[in-house]
Amino acid sequence: MLAKTYGMSVFGVSAALITIETNVAQGSKCFLVGLPDSTIKESIQRVESAIKQMGGFFPRRKVIINLAPANIRKEGSAYDLPIALSLMHASEQVEMPTLPHFVIMGELALDGVLRPIKGALAMVMEAQKQGFTKLILPRENATEAAMIQGMEVYGMETLSETVLFLRGKTIHKPFPTTQTSTHSYDDGLDFAHVRGQKIAKRAFEIAAAGGHNLLLIGPPGAGKTMLAKRISSILPPLTLEEAMETTKIHSVAGKILQNSQLIAQRPFRSPHHSISSTALIGGGSNPQPGEISLAHNGVLFLDELPEFSRHALEVMRQPLEDHHVLISRAKWSIDFPANFMLIASMNPCPCGYFNHPTKDCTCGQEVVKRYLNKISGPLLDRIDLHIEVSPVAFEEIRSPDMAEASAIIRERVIAARNRQQTRFRNYPEVHANAGMTSQLVGLFCPLQTEVETLLQQAMKRLQLSARAYERILKVARTIADLAGTPEIEPNHMAEAITYRNLDRENWAG
Repeated sequence: MLAKTYGMSVFGVSAALITIETNVAQGSKCFLVGLPDSTIKESIQRVESAIKQMGGFFPRRKVIINLAPANIRKEGSAYDLPIALSLMHASEQVEMPTLPHFVIMGELALDGVLRPIKGALAMVMEAQKQGFTKLILPRENATEAAMIQGMEVYGMETLSETVLFLRGKTIHKPFPTTQTSTHSYDDGLDFAHVRGQKIAKRAFEIAAAGGHNLLLIGPPGAGKTMLAKRISSILPPLTLEEAMETTKIHSVAGKILQNSQLIAQRPFRSPHHSISSTALIGGGSNPQPGEISLAHNGVLFLDELPEFSRHALEVMRQPLEDHHVLISRAKWSIDFPANFMLIASMNPCPCGYFNHPTKDCTCGQEVVKRYLNKISGPLLDRIDLHIEVSPVAFEEIRSPDMAEASAIIRERVIAARNRQQTRFRNYPEVHANAGMTSQLVGLFCPLQTEVETLLQQAMKRLQLSARAYERILKVARTIADLAGTPEIEPNHMAEAITYRNLDRENWAG
């Protein structure tokens, strides 16, 4: 007898519909075909044990299980449940006439208990595109999958429970559709607790308002990491579309907690400097999103930037410009989204005290230059703001006056983002000033003669590249948005130019 059901194959951050066909005929061997990996081939042992635990049997006849289409490689243990159900139906142990109406995925334990899987949200999105309305998944994944409107998601705990449901012996209600409202990051980290550092705080406000990349340069203990960890407290909340994209990526990577719902806060990723280039941008034999994709719609913080490997930093150059990363190999090609804010920090020299107001630097001039040259010019060009962070004076540390709270700064950031949304309403691919193309920069950043002369002088004096020229215009546009002015004024341009510290002549002596 022939039985058919449907599953999903997750590849990258997308899914594809897979048909599981099982035929039981005369013979004595079991064949699993359709380009399965070793994990799926091992599923026969798990399926046999799970079926026997519920009182069934594994047919000792010729069994052919086909995973179609055969040109797509199938990986993972999530095919256990559809294989078991189609096998029981094909061997005429149970009648399940509604089996072809469902998309079914789940890993089986030896006792028939269902274990959670990766990529449930990507699966339900693709199932909806393919015209399906019903899915059966492990109960731990049901809450995540039920975020999509119009889909009936049934969470099961065991193989026997699933069989009874498909036979019509039990009634299960689909999990309710829940889409948690998004909100800003809040874990007690607030700019109100940061003493001094007015210039750095201003730079963070500009970066958050325009989605700009930011580099902090300063001695140890100046507060670079403390400032960076508070960037999420002033970012605008995720839109529903952004939250769905973010949740989908984290689901594919297996970063979603069991029974969790929509990711409501912008991600903040802070990998160690020993990270490999593959772990940073994604890929591998079983392609997975890297840290830059896990930071999509959020922040990627690289502490001690020069300590990262040169190759790992250079592979970020294209994603920083295009907001996605295309990874191509001989047999496959995957496009991972990577629209993130880069926040990086570094010491000005190996000892950390170059340009320190009170401590002497023990590094020679050539040592300082070699240290700074670990960060390539093309990568620095892609960072909009270079900020020097100086140690805070004792008087400022002991001052009883509280600094401006993150909630107040966030209100200004959201107001600036709202102006940008209005500006880019006809350009859905652009969400903030940092994402403007050269064409949009020319359209939305017109300069008065006085402002253009100021920028021209800075370009000649600092010997800036064409990319740095556009970065300054984008930052100036964001400063004008924060001020609520329609045009870029001289003071906006002057402030934007001051945030290119590493471009200053003889900065390193």
